[in-house]
Amino acid sequence: SIQCAMASWSAGVPGVSFGLVQDGKVVFADGFGVKELGKPGKPDGDTLFMIASNTKALTTLLLAKLVDQKKLNWDTPVTQLFLSFKLGDAATTQSVLVKHLICACTGMPRQDLEWIFEYGSMTPESSMTLLGTMQPTSKFGELFQYSNLMAAAAGYTAGHVIHPEAELGKAYDEAMQSYVFDPLGMKATTLNFDRALAGNHSEAHSPDINGKPAKAPMNVNTAVIPLRPAGGAWSSVNDMLKYVSMELAEGKLPDGQTYISKEPLLQRRVPQVAIGKDVTYGMGLMVDTTYGVPVVHHGGDLIGHHSDMIWLPQQNVGAVILTNGDPGWLIRGHFQRKLLEVLFDGRKEADARLQASAATFYAELAAERKLMTIPADPIESAKLAKHYTNASLGDIDVSQSGAATIFDFGEWKSEVSSRKNPDGTISFITIEPGMEGSEFVVGTGTKKTLTIRDAQHEYVFEAK
Repeated sequence: SIQCAMASWSAGVPGVSFGLVQDGKVVFADGFGVKELGKPGKPDGDTLFMIASNTKALTTLLLAKLVDQKKLNWDTPVTQLFLSFKLGDAATTQSVLVKHLICACTGMPRQDLEWIFEYGSMTPESSMTLLGTMQPTSKFGELFQYSNLMAAAAGYTAGHVIHPEAELGKAYDEAMQSYVFDPLGMKATTLNFDRALAGNHSEAHSPDINGKPAKAPMNVNTAVIPLRPAGGAWSSVNDMLKYVSMELAEGKLPDGQTYISKEPLLQRRVPQVAIGKDVTYGMGLMVDTTYGVPVVHHGGDLIGHHSDMIWLPQQNVGAVILTNGDPGWLIRGHFQRKLLEVLFDGRKEADARLQASAATFYAELAAERKLMTIPADPIESAKLAKHYTNASLGDIDVSQSGAATIFDFGEWKSEVSSRKNPDGTISFITIEPGMEGSEFVVGTGTKKTLTIRDAQHEYVFEAK
């Protein structure tokens, strides 16, 4: 485990906290590296990191508690519990049961750009309104499609059941505190950014355009606050090990008391949709049998914070790893293999895979850098309009700062590079650490446009 954590330095991650629990006892809980570049403070077992999508499992635990209390069941239609719940497709809306909110199996697409670019005005209520504009792109159970907005609806539905008169965000926050954090003894875990940043916490980092670790803009991570049931929690290794220990004990607390009945807890691990040959997704949890041993886990990714929590039910072993830099997903991605090697004295592969993945990542970063012009080509920049707008993603203001071309999206801004593409078009690409890689293709028609795409959608900004 120490070797895995220290390998983070070769991957450009400033700090790692790691914890291991076996047979109900914490074997290790500490950190390596630094909490913030340029400062000496070391992360430890109590350092808060953004756990991002690991929050989803805690949200489904809240739902499981309500199932246990018979306030709802997994097959209850959501519209019976949350009257204003709506998707862009009426038939799909009526078909969504509680278990579908966080199964990644309803065919609802990700569409993260729509809340990342416009988070300044987003609230829990408006995030649900946004969900009501979205259309499924595949049939129920047909395809694994990860939707943060649907996961947010899961948490807000649970909160609404408990506190029906409260604002959605407050209802969820209070429900999580009283139903999850307090009973499990997760005293440091919080959904409050201000509280987290005021204490023992880790900053966000990401490679700059030349591949060197740099501070990343933490403020952009606040975009998840209106969708916090999907990924807004801060937690520490020690707190997350309390949660993992409860999962391993199948609902029992360390003093032997029952926190939750076994059936609703374990139902969250039942496959709802296949991710691949040996991996399935349940409700905010994945089960991986790649190496013949069932491993329950989930990861989390936000700017500069990447994590994973893992437990092996048959071996009564669990682990948590929290990192404070991109590409922390490299460490997280090979951490499961490393744990299995140590536990079963398996063939050593994880370290070499991590080194190879890091080398590939930085080689690709360097190759992309060679294609970019920084500062952006002044001739191409001069052709841009000063203002662009898109109905879904808001506005872009284009300006110059010395030789640099700046794209200002309101909530965040970045210098952009330029690149001439093989088809003759020109792209402008954001290069702010943590927000690098947003590509805007300049239109070739008579009207000035910039187009950005995700895996399934195209957004055209038109000159104002």
